Amino acid sequence: MKKKESKNISGLTLIEILIGVVMSTLMMAAIFTTYQVVSNSYSQVTDRAKISRSGRDIVSMLMRDIRLAGYKYYLGKATNCVTTGEDTTCEMNNPNEEDISISDDLIFKGGTVEFVQESHDPLIIVKNKLGYLTDKNEDVKNHETKNASEDMCCDRIHIVYGDFDADDSDQPYKRYRITYFAKKSADDRHKYYAVYKTKESWQQNKENPGSWITSGCAECYEEELIRDHLVDMEFIAFDREGKVIIPPPHPNKDSRVDLYNIKTVDVRLTFRSKQEFFRYRAPKGTPRLVKGMADRTREFFDRFLRDSVAVTVHTRNIGL
Repeated sequence: MKKKESKNISGLTLIEILIGVVMSTLMMAAIFTTYQVVSNSYSQVTDRAKISRSGRDIVSMLMRDIRLAGYKYYLGKATNCVTTGEDTTCEMNNPNEEDISISDDLIFKGGTVEFVQESHDPLIIVKNKLGYLTDKNEDVKNHETKNASEDMCCDRIHIVYGDFDADDSDQPYKRYRITYFAKKSADDRHKYYAVYKTKESWQQNKENPGSWITSGCAECYEEELIRDHLVDMEFIAFDREGKVIIPPPHPNKDSRVDLYNIKTVDVRLTFRSKQEFFRYRAPKGTPRLVKGMADRTREFFDRFLRDSVAVTVHTRNIGL
């Protein structure tokens, strides 16, 4: 006797399978899109935070150095201190010697427009100049780069201060100069710059106290890279009445008096994101703007984010 075949066979039809595949594909696409949006948002927030943090870090460095501008050691005794355990005993190197001169002969040696590197003036601002030469024998006019008006970046600042080492009886007085400047990036695909820092040193000529000779120092360095992806670096000096010093502090006859009348310095740094931030380029006619503290406003049409940090730094050691 033959068994009756069941007509109620459970299973999925081809159409149902295709519907399931389509729904799964849509769900996976939605999940991937959500993940991509969240990931891009996180990357943008991280990139924005990095730009802001980098700007604040370099501004803090600049504030510390600008406050040193014009510093001199004025008075003291050459002592020799010995520490034994928790006790420190200091004795005069020469009990019969007088106090160290209140004048350390730090009468700042002025340079010239052509040879800014030779100047020991406390604070000099050079507008719209890239790079910095350390060769004192070369004419700056022949080597410095003056930027085109449509690509205006960046200012340079020279900061000079004096120092004293009581333990060095042969050479107690030294002088340092710190220079912040910008150079073009080697990446030709995108226009941006990098911040560099140079530290130099001189020591007082014992045979001729009013003169100075170049001195090598362990803590000196040349063209140390501080941060790349720089868009602009701007410095503006103000006098004791709160007026902008025009022309900026510079070693020439007309503005030399202003070198000792600097009350504050406004600093602005603008950096660019490493990755493209915006989805679309700025349309023609409505560019993205980077505004300066004075009349420096630049237009950009690419997709990168740019962020500025600006502070006012009070000079402590410069005065008439």
